[in-house]
Amino acid sequence: MERGRVTMDRNADAPWSKFDPEVYVDNNYRTPLEVDLLIVRLMRDHFGRCFSGGVPDSVRGVDVGAGANLYPALSMLPWCEKILLLEFARPNVEYLERQVSSGGFDTAWDAFWDVLREAPAYAAVEPRSRFGEIVRVERGNLFDLDGHRRWDLGTMFFVADSMSECPDEFKRGVRCFMNALGERAPFAAAFMKESVGYRVGDHDYPAYRVNEDRVRESLAPFTAELEIHDLHHMVRPGHEGMLLALGRRNSEVAVP
Repeated sequence: MERGRVTMDRNADAPWSKFDPEVYVDNNYRTPLEVDLLIVRLMRDHFGRCFSGGVPDSVRGVDVGAGANLYPALSMLPWCEKILLLEFARPNVEYLERQVSSGGFDTAWDAFWDVLREAPAYAAVEPRSRFGEIVRVERGNLFDLDGHRRWDLGTMFFVADSMSECPDEFKRGVRCFMNALGERAPFAAAFMKESVGYRVGDHDYPAYRVNEDRVRESLAPFTAELEIHDLHHMVRPGHEGMLLALGRRNSEVAVP
């Protein structure tokens, strides 16, 4: 333990009200990284396989902890009647609301859509009008989702591992996300591998160090299908890559 450090930073301790989404987009997405484009391809192909037999009526999607990242929501556009972007930090909520209500999301996200539309289901969609029609933003806490199984498709990108240093909050975050999905719901979840925390603008944010085994252990009780991609690509100091989990929710009502 670090000298003088007696507690781990919990989610409630982080300066979420000071999170700067524009800096975050500039640092991570304004110039697309190959690893993010690879994630988009993998997610696109996974959802395409899951819906290859046809799209059920009234599919509702959720991106939990959406932050200042639109590509998970874009990946759900062809499949959903409605998409909810759930986010806690007020600056991120305001950023997302601008993307929905401004008549079209920022051009920074076009490169990600270009990858998605290589598949026919995406090419058939006009993304900006569709995004404005079916996406809504809600301020909410991931921890409040537990037991509300109502979504048919879900994503959670760099959330459960990037909001706290505490293992119990990481496990609770994964559980709440998975318990918000209906039976057989396809999902995609991404994690920073072995992250020791990150900085956005002038503020530091906590992380829980995960590896493939910890991610698999946290997800396996909830999944009927699960594949984990270990993407060996570092985007900043303080982590060892990214992990992308793709799968389907199983039929269990809840797992402690």
